[in-house]
Amino acid sequence: MGQEEWLKHLEEARKRLATVAVCFVLSLCAGLYAAPGLLRYLKSRPANAEIEWNVFSFTDGLMVYMKCAMLVAALFTLPVLLHQMWLFVRPGLTDREARSALPYIPAAFGLFIGGASFSYLVVFPMMLGFLQKLNQSIGASETYGIDRYFSLMFSIVFPMAIAFELPVILLFLTRIGLLTPERLRQTRKYAYVGLTIVGACISPPDMLSHLSVTIPLLLLFEISALAAGRQWRLMRRRPSGPDG
Repeated sequence: MGQEEWLKHLEEARKRLATVAVCFVLSLCAGLYAAPGLLRYLKSRPANAEIEWNVFSFTDGLMVYMKCAMLVAALFTLPVLLHQMWLFVRPGLTDREARSALPYIPAAFGLFIGGASFSYLVVFPMMLGFLQKLNQSIGASETYGIDRYFSLMFSIVFPMAIAFELPVILLFLTRIGLLTPERLRQTRKYAYVGLTIVGACISPPDMLSHLSVTIPLLLLFEISALAAGRQWRLMRRRPSGPDG
């Protein structure tokens, strides 16, 4: 690839990144506007209604406000980022590859939202309940800082949201030929160990909570493996054409 070709690619990448940056800034402005209402809504949720949010420094409220706005911006920017990545690699793909890659964008976004929702509505309340009971069992006085509260929430929600991207990752690796059903069978036991460790890191250390997180992750892996195997068989049966 010559220098002129490289410059064209760099210019194209710059345009794509500029589009993503503009979307992020606009989404951040929307997030700054919506943050107070969103925080009040989160506070009204049953899992949070009995917990008093306290601030221990003048900047705690500002930091939480900005984190909430950044979360809104990230959620709205994610599909734009994925679409711009697809547009960037589109010239190097055949028509068939481009058509097959495009559905990964809404699928990845939907799975991210699904993972975040599951962790916030199911895992996070279990974590709060466990920690509150633990604090009460040692006779501690409960006073929770809002900044630490949201740091704990993000540390649970985001890893689970990323873990829910597993089907898209496996299907994409299968689509480009890096993953086969045989390799999936060989790595299944290692995947189980890894997902069990991820579940243990995310969930409270009691068995019921651990199983409620780990079992969905393992089921997600098995569903992903079945879908990847089906895609591999379809790819093997499909005749190679001018677009293939």
